[in-house]
Amino acid sequence: MLVLLPPSETKRDGGDGPPLRLGALSHPALDPVRERLVDELVELAADPAACRAALGLTPAQHAEVTRNAALRTSPTAPALHRYSGVLYDALDVGTLRGAAAARARSRLAVGSALFGLVRADDPIPAYRLSAGAKLPGGGTLAGRWRPLLQPVLAAIAAEELVVDLRSGSYAALARVPGAVAVDAVAELPDGSRKVISHSNKAHKGRLARLLAGTRAEPTDAAAVAALARRAGMRVERPTPSTLHLIIPSP
Repeated sequence: MLVLLPPSETKRDGGDGPPLRLGALSHPALDPVRERLVDELVELAADPAACRAALGLTPAQHAEVTRNAALRTSPTAPALHRYSGVLYDALDVGTLRGAAAARARSRLAVGSALFGLVRADDPIPAYRLSAGAKLPGGGTLAGRWRPLLQPVLAAIAAEELVVDLRSGSYAALARVPGAVAVDAVAELPDGSRKVISHSNKAHKGRLARLLAGTRAEPTDAAAVAALARRAGMRVERPTPSTLHLIIPSP
């Protein structure tokens, strides 16, 4: 099973790994786009105003420009320790131990606008690039990534179950055939359902932690739903390959 996470805009600084080497990352078929995007971001960072415009940043976020300028020289850290924020706080992968930690490292991956797909231990620097960014090089990031990333994801899905927790803009970079798609939805007082953004990430993070550490090997959406229910989560299957985590509306 592969649990495909979204990245986070917030990332931890520092790291004790050597500077970025694309050859050290998983899925080398993605290296041509990775190489071009890294080059573009470093070059773009030389013009802070243009960089902020392309990445949707404010002047107060100049540190993000500085991060991109140092993409090839700053230290790296394992991907799961680089990303931070609500989902990663709920995942709390650093507290997993023993066999559960080993399973998490093999099962968790992140869909990245810069690197396409990174595995848990892949060494990456801090960076800023969201899926909706519009770089001067032309074309959308989805248009650049899809020809390379979609075959990689399809090959993984042919071998094992993929549980896709990515948000819409990152899922658009490349679809995963047969993946189990997950969303958190609010249960309104009248019993209807509404997809939510508030607390969505936290609930996905809790599910990711469950799937990362379990000894079970689910092979379809029904098995994932059963695991979640045994852990006390409310889950519905609106379609055979879609799960909704049901969150009572305040």
